[in-house]
Amino acid sequence: MNSDKLTAPRKRLSVAFLLADRFTLSAFANFVDVLRLAADEDDRSRPIFCDWTVLSTDMEPVRSSCGVKVTPDRRLRHAGRYDYIVVVGGLMGEARNLPPELITWLRTSAATGVPIVGLCTGVFLLHEAGLLDGYRVCVSWFHHQDFLDRFEGAQPVSDQIFVVDRDRLTCSGGHSAAHLAAFLVERHLGQSAATKSLSIMIIDSPLGADKPQPGAPLNLKAQDALVRRALLRMQQSIDAPETIGELSFALGVSRRQLERRFREDIATTPLRAAHGMRLEKARALLLQTESTVTQIALATGFCDAPHLIRSFRANLGLTPTEYRAEHSVLSDSSPGRSSQPTTPNDPSTLA
Repeated sequence: MNSDKLTAPRKRLSVAFLLADRFTLSAFANFVDVLRLAADEDDRSRPIFCDWTVLSTDMEPVRSSCGVKVTPDRRLRHAGRYDYIVVVGGLMGEARNLPPELITWLRTSAATGVPIVGLCTGVFLLHEAGLLDGYRVCVSWFHHQDFLDRFEGAQPVSDQIFVVDRDRLTCSGGHSAAHLAAFLVERHLGQSAATKSLSIMIIDSPLGADKPQPGAPLNLKAQDALVRRALLRMQQSIDAPETIGELSFALGVSRRQLERRFREDIATTPLRAAHGMRLEKARALLLQTESTVTQIALATGFCDAPHLIRSFRANLGLTPTEYRAEHSVLSDSSPGRSSQPTTPNDPSTLA
């Protein structure tokens, strides 16, 4: 028999996982499934071309945020050499940090040049460990403000699905973990392996790092990636809106180009879209909270209550107080009456 057939192929991609308590199962599962499907010649899930290991200090099962537990594969003291170390974060405010031994090992590994990956809220753990200082960091739009509140002076990227900055790779979680894994598979095993994995997972094709995050639901349905990124930034800074000049600079385009792309894609201007988005948020707060008009004005980027009142009256024909009272009456009326606002849904029509 040919001796070559007895020699196992050299692993081209080796990944270690560190799972935080209450870790995000979807981020971990999406990432590891891309590796699993790329590791074999067909769909038999054998770790031929790449492998993956869950490390632990005590080998106790680690529970995910949904309650499903994962049993580690290997103790930290038996850890080998890996091409990447992936940290999967847990529930905000409820999860414990990684054990000190894991943090020390992470820092040592990073110092030797091993690339470190943060999935979902794993970026919080890496930042707390001092492993993201000076790096661009991807954070989910949902946790953007949490990141700013916790790390003063940080400037997270929340308008892309993942960010690769030298030997740090971070992603927003969810399906973006699959695309980041596909990026690594393509780097080490080739494009066909990455495409195969995603195809089996019913994902059309690999997305690049600069693909915009979906963000919170928007009434403005943009198709242009630049416009979607701009709208996402507007969402994230709704209480302290950027000027259109600041927005275009942050996106790396001229103001004229940004305005042209907005007109072509959603038939409005960035300024009108941002103003409409802030009014939509103010309307929601009027109906969903007991905040004062002044509090709502400040939370939605209006300089004061009179500014919000003028905008409301100009666009809706009512003051915020009148709008709240009218829709409170509707919601308390008979079941046959609609409690939904009767004004247009498209924020661009409000500006």
